[in-house]
Amino acid sequence: MNTGFTSTAITGAGLAVGIALLAVEGYRWWKTGGGAAAAAGGAGRDPKALAPFGGGLAFGTLMVACPAGLLGTAAGVLRWGGNSFGDFLMSTLTGQRSSAVGSGTAPSLDGPGALVVTALVLALFLLRKGFAKIAKGKFWRGVAAGTLLAIGTGTFALVGELVVPGVNNIGAQLLGAVVHGRLV
Repeated sequence: MNTGFTSTAITGAGLAVGIALLAVEGYRWWKTGGGAAAAAGGAGRDPKALAPFGGGLAFGTLMVACPAGLLGTAAGVLRWGGNSFGDFLMSTLTGQRSSAVGSGTAPSLDGPGALVVTALVLALFLLRKGFAKIAKGKFWRGVAAGTLLAIGTGTFALVGELVVPGVNNIGAQLLGAVVHGRLV
């Protein structure tokens, strides 16, 4: 188990952008009913319609947990972009500048967790042509929201505290089973 941490910072404006992405996706799902239920004219809300966004949210969380590399750098760029865009909007709309609301640390991926994330990235890359365009858009909005929200403060910190150690444990189980023929 890795006890390392990655450093993250989020401003109030970046948090507002992440919450807006989350709220818009939730509203669209609530309004349309999501998936086949909406297409059939039913009023039911299909939870499966949230899967691409939820997967993106989890993936964005894992990106922030990468201590370096392309994914860690991309998460930093997305956070910087969300913070900057949010600050521009906030100062333009309200005349107030944003300040840091969370400058905590997040658990980082360890070796086995990095193995799982690498396999996930490779699988998503190889399968990308098979995903519907709308699912891709939901996934990428989830990634953006995940980098801005999932490892912050309060409730969103809980998400990061569950996802990252969970992936690290899955990687350890996988390595134990495949390499040593036993469950860890």
